[in-house]
Amino acid sequence: MLSLDARAPNRSLIAAFIAWKSVLLAIAIGANVGPAYDTSSTLLSPDIVSSNESALDLATRLTRWDSIYFVQTSRRGYVFEQEWAFGAGLPTVISFFTQVLASCGVKANGSLEPLVGVFVAHVSHLLSVLVLYQLGIAVWKRPRLSFVAALLHVLSPAGIFLSAPYQESTFALLSFTGYLFFAKGLLTEKHTVAHDVSLVASGMWFGFASTFRSNGLFNGIPFAVAFVRELSGSPTLASIGRRIALLVGGSAIAIGFVGPQIVAYQLFCAAGPSGIELRPWCTSHLPSIYSFVQERYWNVGFLRYWVAPALPLFIIASPMIYILIRSGLALFRDPAYLAAEKSSLVNSSNGTVLIRSMASAQIILATLDLTSFHVQIITRISSGYPLWYWWLAGVICDMKTTRFGSNVVRFMVMYAAIQAALFAAFLPPA
Repeated sequence: MLSLDARAPNRSLIAAFIAWKSVLLAIAIGANVGPAYDTSSTLLSPDIVSSNESALDLATRLTRWDSIYFVQTSRRGYVFEQEWAFGAGLPTVISFFTQVLASCGVKANGSLEPLVGVFVAHVSHLLSVLVLYQLGIAVWKRPRLSFVAALLHVLSPAGIFLSAPYQESTFALLSFTGYLFFAKGLLTEKHTVAHDVSLVASGMWFGFASTFRSNGLFNGIPFAVAFVRELSGSPTLASIGRRIALLVGGSAIAIGFVGPQIVAYQLFCAAGPSGIELRPWCTSHLPSIYSFVQERYWNVGFLRYWVAPALPLFIIASPMIYILIRSGLALFRDPAYLAAEKSSLVNSSNGTVLIRSMASAQIILATLDLTSFHVQIITRISSGYPLWYWWLAGVICDMKTTRFGSNVVRFMVMYAAIQAALFAAFLPPA
């Protein structure tokens, strides 16, 4: 691990980020030992007249799997029903920057949207690293622990997915920013209007995150727990203000997910021509196109992935599932065991609410991944949850457990490196 430069931790993190990204991109370029397993990426650009890809064409080598959907959606919006399985956040961002570049005279070609997506992913990942460091300082008051945790996010097993036109890096940035605002609004000895505004802003950041990934809804857990806790006390002017802030912030998170569902309902269910048979999900008790297409087109559902051919994917996912559950349980039992001092604000009732809520979200995510999701995605969607980074940083910083922590880091590096080569060749797991 890099040593902490107390005078310039951000500079150290940026240097580590550049070095690791250079390694991953070099691996992606060097993986061009033969034709890609799938050549769908070449169809995105009219300039490519052959299914053979250039080794140096990062636009196509990083546009694999789901990123093809994100790029296509950014160009012409949602057309087919199954495309609604992918959040509108990333396509909207790519489309916005593409239009800005086009208005500045940049020629729009088949590689522009993928390159914009790659740029957004890299910038979002870098900013999320810096925000995670600030979040660690705000919660634990331990610079070294916060630095190591941020460095672990650089080396995340999400690997090349944090460089490709995927939503993971932006989701992490928005989620970490949301938690930073939530911590600043909740972990304080005083209560002012500014702290309530911070809670509302936190909900808005989490709401934006929910437009990228549906599991952003789990970020609403600290709002729900804090709101119930506020209701248990006697109403005062200050407590009423906090209740309103928590309610508004929590509603923003729900809107981030429900909003696109309402748009889809208007398109498929309310505005269709008369006499046309409605899609099955239109008449369900809770009409959600997202839930329907996940089940219909991706076979997502309870124990549906528990089949013999998926056993290697469960083995691949098992290290991260173990880390998420173990770290979540450890911090749920003792929310303040990473704190610099037992008297710190994280040891207060508000700190307990924050840490246990974050632990609960992480445990729920791991459980759902094990039982209902495509299990292998846990290696990338875990990148947006700060708690396990802190726990692993604590393990590394403790001389009694540093060997275990170092082994986990070795796994992360090896997995990300192998994954980069497979991803660039359009090979699973994804």
